[in-house]
Amino acid sequence: MRYNQALLDELNLLLHFDLDTTQQGIKVHHDADPALIGAAQRLYDKGLITLHDGGYLTDLGREAAEHAQGMLGLLKETTAA
Repeated sequence: MRYNQALLDELNLLLHFDLDTTQQGIKVHHDADPALIGAAQRLYDKGLITLHDGGYLTDLGREAAEHAQGMLGLLKETTAA
């Protein structure tokens, strides 16, 4: 399986969460990019975020966001080397 655009949109949305705190969520506004709105809905449907338009990370969502942010960090480091 390869990353498709929908999965990339979900990964990019997970990058917006601040992992240093559990008290800060995100809000995807109704006039945002449709791809972002769709990504939020899919993450909600998968049980990774608490609201269809953002909210907070669930425990599973936090784990996914940690992996997404960690992978991005590794790829950036590798690219810079």
